[in-house]
Amino acid sequence: MIGFETSLGTVEISQEYFANLIGHAASECYGVAGMLNSPYQTVRSRLLRRDNTDKGVRVRSEDGKLLVDIHIAVTYGVNISAIVKSIVHKVRYTVEESTGFPVAKVNVFVDSMKAQ
Repeated sequence: MIGFETSLGTVEISQEYFANLIGHAASECYGVAGMLNSPYQTVRSRLLRRDNTDKGVRVRSEDGKLLVDIHIAVTYGVNISAIVKSIVHKVRYTVEESTGFPVAKVNVFVDSMKAQ
């Protein structure tokens, strides 16, 4: 759970909600071929022998702001820099509009390329 103190009390949102919200926003961007597990998520899924609900997304809170890590596969032949900028803007906008939590940083890791 990620929580923030407000004047009315504490607001807490689950990791699963953030993973679904961010994964959906990133997947809608042009050139994204799919979400990939981070190395940590791969090891965790093998040890626990179950699939990840947070595939390719890690969210943590630091100093009252969110830090987001996204692992993606891109479509071969597209401009990776443009894709990453698009993802950063879309994820930041979507999270801030949906939750009201400020996003400090969005890290996008391009782990592979896929042919169309």
